[in-house]
Formats: sequence, C-alpha cells, structure tokens
Amino acid sequence: MKRSSLVNNYHNYGYPAIAIPSTFTPPFFANFILKIAFTAIVFLLCIINGNAQQSTDEQKQADYKKVIAERSAKIVRTLELNDTFTFNKICTEISNQYFSLNAIHENFKTAVTEIKNQRLEETAAEIAIKQQEEKKSSLLKQQHALFITHLKGSLNDKQLEKVKDGMTYNVLNVTYTAYKEMLLNLTPEQNEKIYNWLVEARELAMDEGSSDDKHKVFGKYKGRINNYLSAQGIDMKKEEKEWQSRIKEKQNIQKQSS
Repeated sequence: MKRSSLVNNYHNYGYPAIAIPSTFTPPFFANFILKIAFTAIVFLLCIINGNAQQSTDEQKQADYKKVIAERSAKIVRTLELNDTFTFNKICTEISNQYFSLNAIHENFKTAVTEIKNQRLEETAAEIAIKQQEEKKSSLLKQQHALFITHLKGSLNDKQLEKVKDGMTYNVLNVTYTAYKEMLLNLTPEQNEKIYNWLVEARELAMDEGSSDDKHKVFGKYKGRINNYLSAQGIDMKKEEKEWQSRIKEKQNIQKQSS
C-alpha cells in the first residue's frame, strides 16, 4: 500500500488527519534538540540569576544589620549602664528602630518610583506623591512615639537624651555651643528659642534614614534660627566673621604657647 493511500484510509476510518513529514532526516532532530537545549539553558540561567540576586539581597541585609548593631552598641556605651541585660535590651531597641525607619523610607521610595512609572499627569502625580509623603510622615511619628515609650521603660531622662544625641551625631549640642560662642550677647529668651528649635530638629532628624538627611533637617532649622536672630537686629555675617577671628586668634596663641 502506498504512503498516500495509508494516510487517506486512516482519515476515512474517522480518525483525524495526520501530517507526516516528507523527510525525517537528522537535521530535523538536530534543530529539535537545539531548541530544547536552549530552553533548558535559559531556564537554568534564570534560576542561577534569581539565586544570585537573592544571595546578594541577603548579604546586603546581613551587612546592614551588622552596621546598625555596631552603631547601636556605640550609642549605648555612652549610657553607663550597670548590667548586661539592660545594655543588650537597649541595643536591640535602637537596632530595631533603625531597621523600622529604613523600611518606612524604602517603602516610600518604592511607592514614589511606581507612581512615576505610571506616567500620570503632573497634577495627579503630585497628589499621589503627596499622599505617600503624608503616609510616611504618619508612620514615622507612630514609630518615633513607640520607640521613645520603650526606652523610657529602661532609661532615665539624661540617658534618653544621650540616645537621641547619639542617633543624630550630637549636632544639637555642637550647633547650640557654636551659637553661644558666636553670639556673646544673646538674651535668655533668644537662647531658649535657639535651643528649643534645635531640640525640635533633633526629634525629626532621629527619624531620617541617612546622615545627609539628618543634617538637612538641622540645616533647615538653622536657617529658621538665623532668620529669627536677624529679625532681632543681629548682623549674622558680622558676628560670624568676628567669631572666626576669635577662633584664629585663640589657635595662634595655643601654637605660640606649645
């Protein structure tokens, strides 16, 4: 029986027609095998890349935890705690705070990126980003209050101040001292206003996610302080120039005496 007759009879018996290739040569097998091999290689590469990315992310997470643990321990050492249990407890509280703050800031960045990728109209994008900023601000306030409550259960007021200063690189005290040394004739009211604004700045700076952002908060409040002092009739540029001259003079005296 001829090949064409076999196919036709098969179809006549009610079975679906079968397309039989005219040739079943080695190149057909070669192409078929190559396609399977290529698919398998791509699949394996995806798995490898996925595992590599996961490993990288896990390493970054581990590195970050190590950094904040060391940073927290450095802060807690200034508190002069008497027992290991409290020392470790406060270290954990500070580390957890850093980790929680980082999560809030990273989630905000991701949300803003997604909004920008949607290519919304400018007004709609601004509204959406503003909503995310308000959400971030609310979460930061809640986290801040919870953190302070936990610390107050184990620390006195002086120790709590040291934690706040440690988390903000002691910028409050450095800045306040600089104002007092620069402006020798500040009134008690002016001194109080300067200090209270720097305290407010410290509370906000504690919740920022990076050193630069913490300093930006203080920079904003220093601008507010300078505007206030200028409105009080103080020539800030003149006072700063004279202060720098006093510093140089003091340094020259120290060099001569050494």
